Amino acid sequence: MMFIVRQVALKADGSEIVRQTEVAGEEIFIGRNASNGVHLPDLAVNPVHAQMVRRGGELVITAQSQQPFDVDGRSVESTTIDIARGAELRFGGHIIALGSEGDAVTLTVRRVEAVSDSAEDKDEAAIYSLKGLLPGKRMSAWGFALLVLIACLAWPIYTWSNYKDLAYKEKVSRPEGFHADTMWSSGKLSLAHKTLKNDCQSCHVDAFVSVRDNACMTCHQKDAGPHAPMARQLDARGEPTGFAAFTRFVAASFNKPAGRCVECHTEHEGAGAMEPTQQRFCAECHDGMNTRLTDTKLGNAADFGKAHPQFQAAVLVRPLVGDDAKAPRKRISLDKKPRENNGLKFPHDLHLNKTGGVAQMGRRLSGKYDFGDALECKDCHEPDKNNVGFVAVDMEKSCAMCHSLAFDKIGGTYRTLRHGQPEQVKADLRAFYRSTPPARPINLGSLARQRPGVVNSRRTAADYARAVNFRGGRADQAIRQVFSRGGACYDCHVVVPPASGGLDFRIAPVAQTSRYMQKGWFTHDAHDKEECTSCHLAEKSRDASDLLLPGIKDCRTCHVGETGESLIKVKKPVESTCAMCHDYHADKGAPWLLREQDKKKKRPEITASMAHPGGAAARLRR
Repeated sequence: MMFIVRQVALKADGSEIVRQTEVAGEEIFIGRNASNGVHLPDLAVNPVHAQMVRRGGELVITAQSQQPFDVDGRSVESTTIDIARGAELRFGGHIIALGSEGDAVTLTVRRVEAVSDSAEDKDEAAIYSLKGLLPGKRMSAWGFALLVLIACLAWPIYTWSNYKDLAYKEKVSRPEGFHADTMWSSGKLSLAHKTLKNDCQSCHVDAFVSVRDNACMTCHQKDAGPHAPMARQLDARGEPTGFAAFTRFVAASFNKPAGRCVECHTEHEGAGAMEPTQQRFCAECHDGMNTRLTDTKLGNAADFGKAHPQFQAAVLVRPLVGDDAKAPRKRISLDKKPRENNGLKFPHDLHLNKTGGVAQMGRRLSGKYDFGDALECKDCHEPDKNNVGFVAVDMEKSCAMCHSLAFDKIGGTYRTLRHGQPEQVKADLRAFYRSTPPARPINLGSLARQRPGVVNSRRTAADYARAVNFRGGRADQAIRQVFSRGGACYDCHVVVPPASGGLDFRIAPVAQTSRYMQKGWFTHDAHDKEECTSCHLAEKSRDASDLLLPGIKDCRTCHVGETGESLIKVKKPVESTCAMCHDYHADKGAPWLLREQDKKKKRPEITASMAHPGGAAARLRR
């Protein structure tokens, strides 16, 4: 069984709107509550006014609260109606015409009166409210719009104009307190700019004009570092296409040119440290750069794990000359297996051998110098104070315990040759041979046993006199021995022989490189759980000119780039964005991302300014 309820309403032009609902079942309720099958929004109607029950071909209608209703003009509290014949019911200001369609009972509801609020089709909440005493919707909307314009536009502009001149004065800021133009702020300033939170005009110099680079350079002239010309930066990025081209057009139309500082260095992102530049900003220019900048020497790079060129180490391409502080370096790809002219002869494999003579000497000296069964990297290489790289190897501290330069002993004191001072070595040897006689033969003494006769004594005395006479000349021979094969200097250093066969021996200057990757940052501190030889194959190196640097393939065994994709399957992948090794601005500190990570770990922060390069420290050849 089913009841079909049709609610009929009139439009302004007199036409009807019919809304039909269907209620399944043998009964239906009529009343003011919206839960009733026949909903009559009229205060003259009780919440549940009547119940209508179908019994065969008849309808039994009963009032539920002793409130009568009309049936064909008669007021009743209960009635029975023949469905086939139909009837007309009235509840308050509504008429319900009963009929039938097939097996369904139809109830057509019309409002016929609007004499008072009780008969109006109104919401009860609206009837008992102060709605009629307030301004209309249109007036309220215009008033609110005017209030917003005054509070959020006129007032901030007035505040800005009052402090406009302060933007061009140094060491002058606004007084403390609320300033209306701060309502335009899109978020809190970072910690680096927190002192400017009430001084918007430090950056936003002109009203309705986006932040310009010259406003940034007012404070950041010294730490901004060298940037490529703006035109070249835009060329590297390339012309945008699709929706990106549309957004650039819109930005340019509103006086926001492309290539400004704030495109990478975003502000108002929260009251923490300014976020490092995301990798997509780097890849936007460096991915396929050679197709846009055909003259660039930079390799294409988009992600360390899958699109990054081989490392290029800054290598000494020729030996140093004299005390030249500027080493003749050239960046060479590790794929070319470069060698370095550092002025040293040093076989790592000999010193790290676990069974050779070096290992035996180390064991003999272990009690004094804390050596193990064989020499290790840490026995000679000492980390720097920040545990980032290593200090330069010092001969007296790291080598002299085995490679002695002693040439004389006076009592319990040894006299040694001056390391690193060839001229002083020559002078000391000449002074030694001039000031000390040769060892006196024992048989020239009065207590020595002698062969009979004076001939032997005279022969010994003559030989000794001859040795005393030529004692000074033996200094030249000693100098040649020191600088020649097998001598104290020759085995470790590159010796430059005299041009004319004299004694003008020289030592090629030694260059211990502390940073090979000058365009990227590397810290040994982050790798302190690794063995040195897991990255640097020193155990197989026979020559100091070997460049013991791991290539990009070796690094990818752990570092997989930003997206986690890698050319090699990694057990414990380390996500490595561009900002882990690179910063755009040039200084000697770690990239910003690593400094922030160090702060979170509560480790001593590596000293650095707020910006870092295109280049900081690198792997050391240790």
